[in-house]
Amino acid sequence: VQLQASGGGLVQAGESLRLSCVASGNIASIESMRWYRQAPGMQRELVATITGDSATTYPDSVKGRFTFSRDNAKNTWYLQMSRLKPEDTAVYYCAAGERVTTASTSGIVYKYWGQGTQVTVSS
Repeated sequence: VQLQASGGGLVQAGESLRLSCVASGNIASIESMRWYRQAPGMQRELVATITGDSATTYPDSVKGRFTFSRDNAKNTWYLQMSRLKPEDTAVYYCAAGERVTTASTSGIVYKYWGQGTQVTVSS
């Protein structure tokens, strides 16, 4: 699976951006997608998850402002970000998860990553 993230840019606080993540390769193996972000000097933060049945989850820091969706026909996942704040400034990465099953466990491993797209929100 290969992922190509795009859509970042420089915006003012309160404005919106839509990030895209286009997947290619063995897309049928993808069970879940995530967006993460990492600001300089900070740990990577999970900002959105979408499952195969399009269920989404968000941390409180972005809930109500970010929306994760998918377009199956285009093999593309979108992160719509609204009412952006300066603290949303970071490099955003999409990640694809596959199920990994062993003799004792089964879980999703996010093993495929896009290259990152910079989002900068000015105050």
